[in-house]
Amino acid sequence: MSAAVITTTAPAKAQSHEGRIGIRANLRHIGALARRNMLQIKEDPESMFDAVLMPIIFTLLFVFVFGGAISGKGHQHDYVNYVVPGLMAMMGMNISMAVGSGVNQDFSTGVMDRFRTMPIARSSVLIAKIIVEIGRMLVATTILLVMGFILGLSISTSVFHLLAAVALSMVFGASLMWIFILLGLSMKSVQAVQGVAMLVLMPLQFGSSIFAPTTTMPGWLQNFTDVNPLSNLADSARGLMNGGPVAHSVLVTLAWSVGITLVTAPLAIRKFRTKT
Repeated sequence: MSAAVITTTAPAKAQSHEGRIGIRANLRHIGALARRNMLQIKEDPESMFDAVLMPIIFTLLFVFVFGGAISGKGHQHDYVNYVVPGLMAMMGMNISMAVGSGVNQDFSTGVMDRFRTMPIARSSVLIAKIIVEIGRMLVATTILLVMGFILGLSISTSVFHLLAAVALSMVFGASLMWIFILLGLSMKSVQAVQGVAMLVLMPLQFGSSIFAPTTTMPGWLQNFTDVNPLSNLADSARGLMNGGPVAHSVLVTLAWSVGITLVTAPLAIRKFRTKT
């Protein structure tokens, strides 16, 4: 009887203490949970395959398949400078999708139920996942840039502008993770998360300026690309790396990042608390 009482009251007790957790304790919890997620990657190195191989495959594929057609035969170098900043935006979105799948899988194995019985802030579990995924995103972006430099990528501005482009990609990618976390908490299976995510990814990626200039697109599609956050992020990265006006695209990208986070983060945390 006593064991049953403990089992049923532990979650309520943990949840009642959540509001009294201090900032330092919250940071310790986030650090411990982030370490747990990193140890998972260490035990399962195959989980890094997408972050390591995807930038290599995509860079080679788009440069040598589309480079000649868009920039002209023998001018793939020009296309490298165009597409690599765009692929930085694409990397962030693809890596973000893995967060939703991971959260959904953790719930199916019962790990998340155990976390919810502990006297820790519910947000710390999700924030720890985002921190680790930002690390994976940074690995993917670094490999992407290395491949770009091998194929002839040149930076017309400075190292600081390049770092600013990378940082902007990380900020936007982190905001997208809240969307995919919410999706992972709402869908019943990993396959459902991945299916819905692809329906979101495809129009945003190909209906943007990531792979080609938008000037040849029909007017209605150009209107879509103008408000597409991936287009603004790609244009921001190009401006920071290749030179040119960036103020408008950077501000739009930051506005999207803040807006997405403010809307989806509270929804994801609430869903995490109430999911059964």
